[in-house]
Amino acid sequence: MREQSVDALLVSVGHDLPYLVGYHAMPLERLTALVVTASSATLLVPRLEAPRVERHDDVFDLVSWDETDDPVAMVAVLLEKASKVAVGDQMWSRFLVDLLRHLPGRQYVRSVDVVGLLRASKDDAEIAALMAAGAAADRVAAQLQRGEISLVGCTEAEVSADISARLIAEGHDVVNFAIVAAGENAASPHHHPGRREIRRGEIVLCDFGGTMNGYCSDITRCVYLGEPPADVQRAWNDLRRAQEAGVQAGVVGGTCESVDTAARSVLEAAGWGEYFIHRTGHGIGMEAHEEPYMVRGNTLPIVHGHAFSVEPGIYVPGKWGMRLEDIVVATASGPQRMNNAVRELVAL
Repeated sequence: MREQSVDALLVSVGHDLPYLVGYHAMPLERLTALVVTASSATLLVPRLEAPRVERHDDVFDLVSWDETDDPVAMVAVLLEKASKVAVGDQMWSRFLVDLLRHLPGRQYVRSVDVVGLLRASKDDAEIAALMAAGAAADRVAAQLQRGEISLVGCTEAEVSADISARLIAEGHDVVNFAIVAAGENAASPHHHPGRREIRRGEIVLCDFGGTMNGYCSDITRCVYLGEPPADVQRAWNDLRRAQEAGVQAGVVGGTCESVDTAARSVLEAAGWGEYFIHRTGHGIGMEAHEEPYMVRGNTLPIVHGHAFSVEPGIYVPGKWGMRLEDIVVATASGPQRMNNAVRELVAL
């Protein structure tokens, strides 16, 4: 906050709150807010939610409000002396709009400028949590690659549900997503699995992840149902080289955009540049997508503990698509993968 000349931090729902005080607020119409100033930290919660808060009196003061109170007015009192306030990215706008009436003339900035850099650099315990979540996702990927998950004749939605159940069985607390895209549907990076039946002679893209002990997994693997055609196999070989280049670029002292450049350059040189339509990666931790982002223009230096995906893809509209994704942590000894499932285009 001192570095950003911020007088107060105000966060509500979202993951900044549990990161700082260990409490997950329910997304209610009742305001939960953490107000941090240079001299104090106050967690304001609805009285009926107070029993869910684990007290840490040496870290923050707990104040509960009743149904007839005005919690926004209570926050305004705590912020009365603040000129520049960093507001949580996921705080509901209804509360901010009401706060503007109480505190006009203040400067409001995003909390990511304050908390984002802290959350982006993982400590040893966080890295261990990411590794455990990644290993659990690897076990599901291995089941896919061994042919233990039924594909031919099943709908994408049925396979998505199967993968989700397997993630839970492997230790995840919740499933955040389970993309299953077959054939031409794989050309849509965020395809929603539906009633389309999976057939032999096509690629199946599976991108899935969840939350395990507070930290996220995210992995993408593809299988081919039959013998891959020469053009598909060539594309996969290029994709694997691109992903490897992106991983190796994720070194301490490099930049976030250098990861994107390394992977993208391989695909462009191989003639696939126009078919790689998204950034190379995103940060990961308590959220599936968080700082830092591996994208052109992001000159943020990579530091020890930065955790991010490396997931180049090739998407040919109307025909097929493919993506290869691992989670990587930058360490003093080099990039460390959190995923180790087979990276071949496995033929089933």
